Amino acid sequence: QVQLVESGGGLVQAGGSLRLSCAASGRTFSNYAMAWFRQAPGKERDFVAAIRWSNYVTSYADSVKGRFTISRDNAKNTVYLQMNSLKPEDTAVYYCAAGIRASRISREYENWGQGTQVTVFS
Repeated sequence: QVQLVESGGGLVQAGGSLRLSCAASGRTFSNYAMAWFRQAPGKERDFVAAIRWSNYVTSYADSVKGRFTISRDNAKNTVYLQMNSLKPEDTAVYYCAAGIRASRISREYENWGQGTQVTVFS
C-alpha cells in the first residue's frame, strides 16, 4: 500500500495557474505509475494525466493537453500537476492515484488520496 496526500488546491480566476502536489509514503514510490483524476459534482471520475514509473513517459486527457503538466520527483516521493490557463470547466476535486502501470482507467489504480478541491471562477 502507498499512502497519498494531495495539496495545492484552491480558488483561482480563469486563466490563472495552480500546482497540485501529491506526497506518497509507504512502499517504494518509484515502483508505481502515478496519475491524476478529477471529479466534478454529479459526474464520474475522469482521467487527467499519468506518468510511468520507469521512463517518466506521460499521457494526458485531450481536455488538458497543452495546459497541464504532470511530473514526479522520486527523491521526494512526490508527483505534481502544474495547471495553467485554467478554465471554469476544470473545477473539480482532484485525486492522486498510484498503480502498477500507467492507465487512463480509474479502477486500475489501487491507491488513492483524499482529493483536493480546485475551483476556477470566471
